[in-house]
Amino acid sequence: MIQVAAYCRVSTNREDQANSFESQRRYFEEYILQQPEWALFKIYADEGVTGTSTKKREAFLRMLDDAHQGCFQLLLTKEVSRFSRNILDAISYTRELKALGVGVIFLNDGIHTLDPDGELRLSILGSLAQEESRRTSSRVKWGQTRRMERGVVFGRSLLGYDVRDGKLLVNPGGAEVVRLIFQKYGLEKKGTSVIARELQEAGCRTRDGDTRWSHSHIIKILRNEKYVGDLIQKKTFTPDYLTHEKHRNHGEEPLIVLRDHHEPIVDRALWDLVQEELRRRRRRGAADSGGSSRYILSGKLRCGTCGAAFSARKRTRKDGSFYRRWSCGSAGCDMRRSLREETALEILRHTLSTLELGEAVRNVTALALEALEAEDRPAALEAELLRLRRKKADALDAFLSGDINREDLALVKGRYDAALEDLSQKRDALLSRRRETAELAGEAERRTAAIARGDLESGVFLRTILDRMVFYREGRVEVTLCRLPHRWTFALEDGGP
Repeated sequence: MIQVAAYCRVSTNREDQANSFESQRRYFEEYILQQPEWALFKIYADEGVTGTSTKKREAFLRMLDDAHQGCFQLLLTKEVSRFSRNILDAISYTRELKALGVGVIFLNDGIHTLDPDGELRLSILGSLAQEESRRTSSRVKWGQTRRMERGVVFGRSLLGYDVRDGKLLVNPGGAEVVRLIFQKYGLEKKGTSVIARELQEAGCRTRDGDTRWSHSHIIKILRNEKYVGDLIQKKTFTPDYLTHEKHRNHGEEPLIVLRDHHEPIVDRALWDLVQEELRRRRRRGAADSGGSSRYILSGKLRCGTCGAAFSARKRTRKDGSFYRRWSCGSAGCDMRRSLREETALEILRHTLSTLELGEAVRNVTALALEALEAEDRPAALEAELLRLRRKKADALDAFLSGDINREDLALVKGRYDAALEDLSQKRDALLSRRRETAELAGEAERRTAAIARGDLESGVFLRTILDRMVFYREGRVEVTLCRLPHRWTFALEDGGP
């Protein structure tokens, strides 16, 4: 008696009962019963998965394992497209089964892999199935793009929004948390790790219902344009319809950008303020650090007990004026002391006053200039502008050759024109900043002299020149400056150095 197995791949999102698992199960059972020398071993079925790759087809992989164990000698499937739409997979797996003494019969296609011409006929039909899969993928991708352009949302729900029927609907509970994050970062100028700790202490929940927060959670929320009512789609794309692997879209395909698409959670003024703050902190090397780069000491003042960065807390004097105290930002640290900001700046002033004008200080000045120069990327933007102009020309060629209609040309042209305008503005801004950098270089001598006199007017310079200030429990403070080998030590007495 020959042990016979069957494999079918069915779609769970179709109402066509002819393709349902139960229908195919009955079909194979009846077919095998009609063969007196056959006995049914097992029916394998994958539901709702692609036929172009076997990576996620668990039943298919179990069938191969059973074949290696010698559980059956013949495999039935209805057609090549149900077995695999990838011609290389179809040939490879039928060869593997053939080497195990297992033949594959494609009933609707009339192919038996143990026949002399079985592989040739399989190659022809497999190629046709693969080409049909490519065309289907292209049609689906085209349809999704058109729906995106009409404002249909693709993706899952996020903190503050529920995605229903392709629409973003505000979730009041999550929206309050999002507004709180934007206010803490944009208005209160708190760092991302500080915000994460405060949310965790307050019991606020993430989109997944977790109360654990990290600075990466905060950064992703602050950069998500959906919260201001805009929608950007196609941030990822699938370059290969056979593997279905997604990649980040770095300009390979045009983004679909819709402004004022849905109800915002934060107003545009606060959104713009936060984006500028993100850019400013990134320029100063602290975009993703625990402390806010609004202050000179952010990320520079460290705990001598655990090594964590200190965080600033605003305090009010009896006369109504404000001041800041810095304390350890680590929840598990037993450092009990804090340091007034004016005391720390006085320490920095004493440190700088010991420097002599000369090449050493000018080298430190150069650090600020190098940081600014690192932002200038006009050449890269020019290359991107050229690439977009070429794609715009390709779209016109496609229209002239009849591959796309006038409506599609208008849509594509509109996206490219918007992208070109945005890149042009960025290029002009970078060129302007480069000119400002050159002017700053000419003022290096004046700035050096001002610092030596104790003039603290340049926050950018001071953040650059200060490498680290470490505060110890006994009141000792150690200061190191960038590019200088010396270490300055101060002992606090009566609140001052």
